[in-house]
Amino acid sequence: MNHAHVRYLESKRSVDERSRSRRVGAELLDALPDAPTIGEAGSGAGAAVPWLVDAGLRAGSYHGVELSPTLVAHARRTRPAELRYRGHDAVDTDTGGAVGEFRFAFEAGDALDRLQARSHDLVVAQQFMDLVDMESAIDALTAATAPGGLVYCPLTFDGVTLFQPDHPADEAVRQAYHDAIDADPDRDARAGRHLIEAFRARPGSLLAVDGADAVVHPRDGRYPGDERYFLGCLLGFVEESVPSSSVPAVEDWLATRREQLAAGRLSYVGHRYDLLYRAHR
Repeated sequence: MNHAHVRYLESKRSVDERSRSRRVGAELLDALPDAPTIGEAGSGAGAAVPWLVDAGLRAGSYHGVELSPTLVAHARRTRPAELRYRGHDAVDTDTGGAVGEFRFAFEAGDALDRLQARSHDLVVAQQFMDLVDMESAIDALTAATAPGGLVYCPLTFDGVTLFQPDHPADEAVRQAYHDAIDADPDRDARAGRHLIEAFRARPGSLLAVDGADAVVHPRDGRYPGDERYFLGCLLGFVEESVPSSSVPAVEDWLATRREQLAAGRLSYVGHRYDLLYRAHR
């Protein structure tokens, strides 16, 4: 399952924006200094930057590190233009852009390694902690924070994948799909709940936790934005992960789900958590 595709990441932005916890986000913004130094692990297409600017940041810096050079190039090219479209006075730079005194840059590389080169007031790991070894990632993220710095892990997947209407093979497909995730030693289909306990075991403070469920539901047979494509990608991930040898009914399940998607009748819920942690060092 390779999630590092531009259209996939862009198609899910509207879903992510709806599902992000307003309460955890507000606590995060209240805790930031006036000109924070921000780093992001796995910055993807750079969606965190418009969110931060829309939230009012006009000073400080953001440094996003993403393994895919294609995504880095996309973020550098499109995020300043998007901010201008949203009404912000954004300028382009070679590595990203700026709005007022807030500068943002994107870099290709290993985020857990590169971010530790400097101290940050905030380190963001959005939809990241279910893709990496959790304890090693927490070590690296906290090492990248200044004393008392924040670690923000929004939209962390947590073991619920639901499609509607019901299908007789739902439970077998869901279990096999999550088993395939867990078969990778660096992945965790229940990362959200495990991250709560992992942070609690650390010397810092878990400041806030909230549900951040992704919900996609058509209205009058239509999906918002590019969310039909997003659902199609999710079905593709299931197809890659669940062979008919383990779940004989998966072929009928996939065919039924794709018919429902084409007809504008397929709905989806993915359970996720937003977590905010303050490191004590």
